[in-house]
Amino acid sequence: MKRVLFLIVVLFLFVTGLVFAQPKEKIAIAADGKTTAAKVSSVAARSPYYLLFDGSGKLLETLENPYQAAKSGAAASVLSLLAKKGVMLIIAGDFGDNMIRDMKGKGIKYVEFKGSVKEALEKGLGTEK
Repeated sequence: MKRVLFLIVVLFLFVTGLVFAQPKEKIAIAADGKTTAAKVSSVAARSPYYLLFDGSGKLLETLENPYQAAKSGAAASVLSLLAKKGVMLIIAGDFGDNMIRDMKGKGIKYVEFKGSVKEALEKGLGTEK
């Protein structure tokens, strides 16, 4: 009986450890500049920059968009890049139909937002004031 109880406790601790150890999803915000003071870009696929944050709001990386001036396929290319980085939520001023379709296919959420990157991050984290 003690052995069974011990195994249940160990299993419980193992499972809760896995749940709480999982990193929160990454958020990408399309931005006109490299800082959180920048405005959210009005266009997702052709945004000059993407600021990547972890689930607690820490800035992880600032990406210059290599597909900003692409003649075609910018949405698919940007989405592939962000998906490889582990992004699960993208915030921008506007999304084109192709990008929306591709995000839905990859299970990536999106939010249209106008304002500063800082305000967009608060919205993405659910901490807006």
